[in-house]
Amino acid sequence: MEGVRPGGGPPAGGPGSGSGSGSGSGSGSFPSLFPPGLHGIYGECRRLYPDQPNPLQVTAILKYWLGGPDPLDYVSMYRNLGNPALNVPEHWHYVSFGLSDLYGDNRVHEFTGTDGPSGFGFELTFRLKRETGESAPPTWPAELMQGLARYVFQSENTFCSGDHVSWHSPLDNSESRIQHMLLTEDPQMQPVQTPFGVVTFLQIVGVCTEELHAAQQWNGQGILELLRTVPVAGGPWLITDMRRGETIFEIDPHLQERVDKGIETDGSNLSGVSAKCAWDDLSRPPEDDEDSRSICIGTQPRRLSGKDTEQIRETLRRGLEINSKPVLPPINAQRQNGLNLDRAPSRKDSLESESSAAIIPHELIRTRQLESVHLKFNQESGALIPLCLRGRLLHGRHFTYKSITGDTAITFVSTGVEGAFATEEHPYAAHGPWLQILLTEEFVERMLEDLEDLNSPEEFKLPKEYSWPEKKLKVSILPDAVFDSPLH
Repeated sequence: MEGVRPGGGPPAGGPGSGSGSGSGSGSGSFPSLFPPGLHGIYGECRRLYPDQPNPLQVTAILKYWLGGPDPLDYVSMYRNLGNPALNVPEHWHYVSFGLSDLYGDNRVHEFTGTDGPSGFGFELTFRLKRETGESAPPTWPAELMQGLARYVFQSENTFCSGDHVSWHSPLDNSESRIQHMLLTEDPQMQPVQTPFGVVTFLQIVGVCTEELHAAQQWNGQGILELLRTVPVAGGPWLITDMRRGETIFEIDPHLQERVDKGIETDGSNLSGVSAKCAWDDLSRPPEDDEDSRSICIGTQPRRLSGKDTEQIRETLRRGLEINSKPVLPPINAQRQNGLNLDRAPSRKDSLESESSAAIIPHELIRTRQLESVHLKFNQESGALIPLCLRGRLLHGRHFTYKSITGDTAITFVSTGVEGAFATEEHPYAAHGPWLQILLTEEFVERMLEDLEDLNSPEEFKLPKEYSWPEKKLKVSILPDAVFDSPLH
């Protein structure tokens, strides 16, 4: 699928096209062969690496716009000498070409003008510590970057600095503890204005599971700042060392105190996750045809309406409103353009495949108040409930679980969230398959006590059930197989 070659002659003009004698973006000796968007990015690379005009590249043999599977046309690989004065080690620097608009002719990205983002508005970079005696860069980071690019193209969700990616596997397929990623601005590459819009550079940073969890419970930017203070864990340029065997909390135990204090002061910036989850309305018998609950055993679950889907998306986007009152957009809100505080907007109109079952007309779905509900999560999703309660609801915010196996959505809201259809008088309310649960601060504190063992999920056996009869609420932690069943 991909080939490694010097950057001296890609088809249709690549970063190393021509003789390599041009300097930066000012070279104009091959304008017809050198796509302008690609030329702009390459100019920034040449600014950093004037002595490496023809870097090694991993190139997609069959381009994405010709039906190939890999969205990135090229990944260039540079040798960076680091900065001894800043304790930055020598490393390999990888730069992607393809998430932004390279060509401007609509073959991949729709051209929307020069003032906005080019394509998705960013390219990925990665800095990998160079091992002693290593004469050529490993190529596995290019496939990692292709995997992230495939996610962006398929979901049409963009990345932002501070985002985290749960990978659940060593990034290089070894036995490494580096199994997840954070994203941040590249410390050396500056935004580029191309004829097709602006391109920024987001750097992938490999992290351990414990560091990922800390980013979820607090925020990605806070953990990135801690990583910058630990040279072996990234240092000021956040260089990934796949041989790192200790987390930053094992290297410096005092850093955990900073995370705990940050969670207490700031709460969590994670406003929602895709998850294996379900819910049942226990106040109605299963055979009730009027029931528009999210899970109907033995029947086809109803789909989220387009407007409900948009509201959930806005919920996830706007979850970081720390200094203003958190607001759930009204159900009839129109899609908002532009960036929000936690996420960039999706370019897709639905969270689910357009080929699935027909959407129920929004106006035919009424909001229902429920008396009793049963929430179901797999172990990984259940482990995030304390984060939802402590890091979000106790700070006056909201948290959404969106099912990855269907249209189910569960949003927990606090009494400080405006625009919710769950209220203190009716704390459980459903709109089609979207359930909202309003929890008071007093009840959240009690739930945190009762759910304390979720902080150590490896110590209990599934299924696990928690119940608050006077609140008519039940939570079950179930094996993954339950959610993989066709009945769900």
